[in-house]
Amino acid sequence: MEQMSDVITRRIISGEKGMVAQVFFKKGAVVPLHHHEPEQITYILEGALKFELEGREVTVHKGEVLVIPSNVPHRAVALEDTLDLDIFSPPRQDWLKKDDEYLRRGVMEKV
Repeated sequence: MEQMSDVITRRIISGEKGMVAQVFFKKGAVVPLHHHEPEQITYILEGALKFELEGREVTVHKGEVLVIPSNVPHRAVALEDTLDLDIFSPPRQDWLKKDDEYLRRGVMEKV
């Protein structure tokens, strides 16, 4: 388990062509606006995340899945304590190299 900030922790498992990450968010945690080459599939195991992408807001609740295409800018806010499973293909090299300062800032938002 990797402590990213006071409000975000994660666990990564990576293979050659894909990566899975369990990400734990405290209520109000913010993933700042960013984009990446790998396609992302987010499955919410507990809680809910509100995403902003392509000019719209999408709330994803427990049991729901969101697909974020390659290079689409997006942001997320935890509406409650949340556990998600993020699947990336290809693997996120910035996460593997710990070059992901945007996620380590620990930003909080009132929800």
